[in-house]
Amino acid sequence: MATSSETRSFDSRAFLKHVSEAPGVYRMLDADGEPLYVGKAKRLKARLASYFRNSGLNTKTRALVARICDIQVTVTHSETEALLLEQTLIKQQRPPYNILLRDDKSYPYVFVSDRHPFPALEFRRVRQKRSDGHYFGPFTSSAAVRESLALLQKIFRIRNCENSVFAHRTRPCLQYQIGRCTAPCVGYIEQQDYQRDLKHAVMCLEGKSDEVTRQLGVEMERAAESLEFEQAAWLRDQIQQLRRLQTQQAVDIEGGDADVFAFAQRPGGFCVTLLPIRQGRVLGSRHFTPSNGLDLSDGALLGELIGQYYIGGEREIPSEVITSHPVEDAQLLQSGLAARAGRAVRLTHQVRAHRAQWLQLARTNAEQHLATELASQQQLMRRFIELRDLLGLDEVPTRLECFDISHSHGEATVASCVVFDQNGPLKSDYRRFNIEGVTPGDDYAAMRQALERRYRRIASEDAKRPDLLIVDGGKGQLNMAREVLSQIEGIGALQVLGVAKGTTRRPGLETLFLETPEHSLEVDSTSSALHLIQHIRDEAHRFAITGHRQRRDKARRTSTLQEIPGVGPKRRRELLRYFGGLQGVKRASREDLARVPGISAQLAGQIHAALHGQG
Repeated sequence: MATSSETRSFDSRAFLKHVSEAPGVYRMLDADGEPLYVGKAKRLKARLASYFRNSGLNTKTRALVARICDIQVTVTHSETEALLLEQTLIKQQRPPYNILLRDDKSYPYVFVSDRHPFPALEFRRVRQKRSDGHYFGPFTSSAAVRESLALLQKIFRIRNCENSVFAHRTRPCLQYQIGRCTAPCVGYIEQQDYQRDLKHAVMCLEGKSDEVTRQLGVEMERAAESLEFEQAAWLRDQIQQLRRLQTQQAVDIEGGDADVFAFAQRPGGFCVTLLPIRQGRVLGSRHFTPSNGLDLSDGALLGELIGQYYIGGEREIPSEVITSHPVEDAQLLQSGLAARAGRAVRLTHQVRAHRAQWLQLARTNAEQHLATELASQQQLMRRFIELRDLLGLDEVPTRLECFDISHSHGEATVASCVVFDQNGPLKSDYRRFNIEGVTPGDDYAAMRQALERRYRRIASEDAKRPDLLIVDGGKGQLNMAREVLSQIEGIGALQVLGVAKGTTRRPGLETLFLETPEHSLEVDSTSSALHLIQHIRDEAHRFAITGHRQRRDKARRTSTLQEIPGVGPKRRRELLRYFGGLQGVKRASREDLARVPGISAQLAGQIHAALHGQG
C-alpha cells in the first residue's frame, strides 16, 4: 500500500484511515521521493499514528515529520519478517534518520585448507559458505591477524607461499634459509611432521597455547633422553617463544563465542563498542558512532544497531550476543537473529562470571574510545568558538579553569582545579588542595580556601591566568568566587561562570550564571558550548574524587602483609616472589592474587581489601 502527495503538506488523517493494523515496514519519503526513515511495526496503524500526535514528540522527530510528503508501507506475515525486511531496506537505501553504521568493511579470517597435503595459514577477507577448509575468526584488526600469522609461522615454521608457487618450487626459498619454513615444497619434511606443526599452530589460534606448550615440553624431554639435542634445543626455543606470547588475562581462561556490545555516553557524544569473543579469547574491538537521527533511547539505539549489523549485513552471528543495556524489543530481535543464523541465538544483558568480565572490558573500551573522540582538537576548537558566542566574549578563550570539592561527610576534604586549553585537558597544570581548618561539610568555605590559595599564588608569581573561571555550583558559589577575586590584588578581571545543576540533576538541564546571579543562561542540551562546560566540570569532579579517596585511604590504611590474618611467613614469601616485591602485590588484582600457590580466592579478597583500605 502506498500514498502520494502532490504538495509538500502531508494529510496524515486521510492516510491513517486506510493503514493496516497488521505488522509490516513503513518508508517515509520527502518531496523528491527520497527515503527519510525506514521503520518496522507490530501494528502499522498504531505506530504511524504516534508520529502525528499533538504532543510528546522530541525535536528531531518533529523535524522528520515536517519533511514527510509520502509514506509507503509493506505488510508482512510477522514481526520477525518485518525486522528482516527493515534491515534490508536500511542497508540498501541508507535513510538519514536511521541508525547508520557506515561500516562496510569485512572482517579478516585465517583459513586452513583440508585438501592440500601441506596447507598454509592464509589471510582471507571473505568467508565463503562452501569451503574446503576451516576458518578462524572473525578478527577485528587485519594488522593483528597478519602479526599473529607472522609469529605462528616463525614459531612453527608453517609455509606462507601461494599454492601456485608451492607447486613449482625446485629448491628451498629464503624463508627456509632464515629458519621460518621447513621447505615442504621440496620434501624436506614429512607430511605427518608438517601436520603436527600445523596442528600446534591451529591450537594456538583456538586459544589452546597452554596445551601446546605442555605437549612440546613432553617432546623436548623425549628428544633429550634420546640424545637428540638439536631437536630438543629447537623445541626449547619454541616453548620459550610461546611463553612470551601467553598472557594471564581472565578473558582467555573461559571458553565461549559471543559478541559483546557496550554503550557509552557523555555530554557531546556516544559510542558503541563491539568486543568479539571466540574460543574464550578477545579478538580486538571495533567502535561505532552512528547517527541518532531521532534521539533514540539507549536500548532502542542498541537494538537498531545490532539489527542492522547482523541482519542488514553478511556477518557471522555468534551463539550469544551480550549488551550493556536492556534492548528494546529484545525477544523480537533475538528471533530475527535466530532466523538469520538458522539456529538458536541468545540475546542478554544479564551475565555473570567471565561473561561479566567481557562486558566490563567492552564498557571500558567504549568509555576510553569516547573520551579520546571527545578530546579531539577539531571538536574542541568548535566548542571553544561556540563558548565564545554563547558568553558574548570578545575573543575565543584559550584557557579555562574549573574547581570542585569532594569529601565524605566532611572527612578528608579535597578541592580540585583542572585546566583546559584548546587542545583539551592540560593535566600538567592540574592542582589539588587539601582543605584544612574549615567546618566539615562546608563546601563554601572549602571553595573559598582553594580559590584564595590558587589565585593569590598566581597574582604573586605573575603566572598565567585563565580567560574563564568555572565553579561547580549555583548563585552562592558564584557570589563567593567574585568576592574572593575582588580581595586579591593584582589578579585583574576574570570572567566567572557558575554551573548550577537542574532540579533533576540530569546532564543537559544545567543553568549557567555569568558574572552575576541575575545574568542566567539556559542553554539547549545539544549545544557544543554546554558540552565543553560539562566536560571540564565532570573532569574537575573526577579529579577531586580521586584526590579525596587517596587522602582518605592514606589516613586509613595501616595494613601490611604481616598484619593480614592468614598470611604467614610462607605465604608472604610466595606473594613477594610471585610479584617481585610489595609494590607488585599492591598493584595486583584479586584474580592475580588468587593465582599465587597457597592463596585461595577468599584469602586473595582479604589481602586485596587490606592493602587497599577496604577491610
